[in-house]
Amino acid sequence: MTYSDNSLKMILNRTRVIAVVGVSMNPVRPSYYVARYLFFKGYRVIPVNPRHFGETLFGEKVVGSLREVNAPVDMIDIFRASNAVPPIVDDALEHFSALETIWMQIGVEHDQARVKAEASGLSVIMNRCPKFEYQRLFGELRKGGFNTGIISSKLQTSHLG
Repeated sequence: MTYSDNSLKMILNRTRVIAVVGVSMNPVRPSYYVARYLFFKGYRVIPVNPRHFGETLFGEKVVGSLREVNAPVDMIDIFRASNAVPPIVDDALEHFSALETIWMQIGVEHDQARVKAEASGLSVIMNRCPKFEYQRLFGELRKGGFNTGIISSKLQTSHLG
């Protein structure tokens, strides 16, 4: 699916509280550093992972499921396999009356869950990362290398020798 820059920017601007489902406590895992980045950008990040229930991450107690979140949530950011998405969306729709966005991370897509969430009035983003989109849309990434559609952490050497 394609998403306009305006719609992505609107979502990131209106969001204040993000429940990150599948967040890891391991700082080298993508779910950790994306959640950490969003926290440092001023979002309240509520960590959701039953393996780490009761631990603290970014000043918040880790909860085991969305049903245990006792705060209004604007966005659910899903770091789980695509086949795990439908029950997460069901819990989100049931538990959060003010929810505005379901965001599925890179590699995560589920069309039936998308249709259900959109039918409930939610914005749905699939196969994207809010960290990358924030960096791109708010000027933290330079054009060089990013507009190619390829993001690499590899250092490129010059072909000039």
